[in-house]
Amino acid sequence: MANKAFGIVSSADNSIHVEGLHDYRPIGAFSFIGRFRVIDFPISNMSNSGMDRIQVYVRSRPRSIAEHIGSGRHYNINSKRGKIQLLFSEDSNVNSIYNNDICAYSENLDIIQRMHQDYVIITPSYMVYKQDFSELLQSHINSGADVTLLYHKVDNAKEYFQNCKIVNINKQKGISSLEKNLGTAKERNIFMDTYCMSKETFVGLIKAAKELSSIYTLADIVNLKCKDMDIRGYQHKGYFASLLSLSDYYRASLELLDYDVASDLFRPEWPIYTRTTDSCPTQYFETAKVSNSFISNGCLIEGTIENSVVGRGVTIKKGAVIKNSIILAHVVIEEGVHIENTIVDKWAHIIHVKDIRGTEEHPQYIKRRDTL
Repeated sequence: MANKAFGIVSSADNSIHVEGLHDYRPIGAFSFIGRFRVIDFPISNMSNSGMDRIQVYVRSRPRSIAEHIGSGRHYNINSKRGKIQLLFSEDSNVNSIYNNDICAYSENLDIIQRMHQDYVIITPSYMVYKQDFSELLQSHINSGADVTLLYHKVDNAKEYFQNCKIVNINKQKGISSLEKNLGTAKERNIFMDTYCMSKETFVGLIKAAKELSSIYTLADIVNLKCKDMDIRGYQHKGYFASLLSLSDYYRASLELLDYDVASDLFRPEWPIYTRTTDSCPTQYFETAKVSNSFISNGCLIEGTIENSVVGRGVTIKKGAVIKNSIILAHVVIEEGVHIENTIVDKWAHIIHVKDIRGTEEHPQYIKRRDTL
């Protein structure tokens, strides 16, 4: 079914900035639970749904995404007719208000129009969830709607999902409007920035947005068209995380340490593909104590790790204590250092500062390549 649609993986809006991590790579390239990149989830969803023509839009710092995706072979995409394309928007600078999704789509409009599939599914590179897009597409076709939007019902919208949009739904399951989540109510339908529509409708929306305003996004034009188009909602069930702030990223990473939560996202019949890195297994020394943590390969562990995510090739020396933290690849933590509620970026070396602590709501961030 889903081979009737091509896929678009969109990039985060310029209004979104994840403190620290975002300075070096787009959200899609963030390391996630030690083994994956965030972009592996939308691409795997498409691949598992039978979609084999995928466009990935990159708005800034493309190197890490381009390196990770490569030829796309590791995503199990049909090697004869399948293809992952990296597409860029080159007209405006990185932080310009003009440099949004509609700008990227209109610059690549000829490529979109050349796609031979009748439908398009657009999904973000900054959200983590599992979804069979063939079911979404079938529901969209059966309903006869112009556009179908994927949403997730939450009961903690006051504390979380602050940078997300919400969908307002009328009795007929139609969407009456999209608006920013201002944290005024607990129960909200969070819009997952995922759209399903015909290619013809998509091209029409791109052109309409460009005519109305030079800085309109796809969400802006869809919100406006709620009045005169048939726009429906499709409810997502299961694990869902939106990584639009440092605390979002921290919370999502650590909540997956819970086996029940993780087993909802990682299913044997729905593999999450990634580029594998061949390296030796992690070595645990006699002094090592590790509990409730994800430890990637290639590490040397002599210290104590509790409730944490440790990336590839990390060295944790004797007497060091890591609690409720995310340690990215190739970090070295020397003897006697205590780290709690902290995200340590790649290649950092912590030697002299013996105590680094954040809070659960506001995790501490250590910059890439920093020596402390």
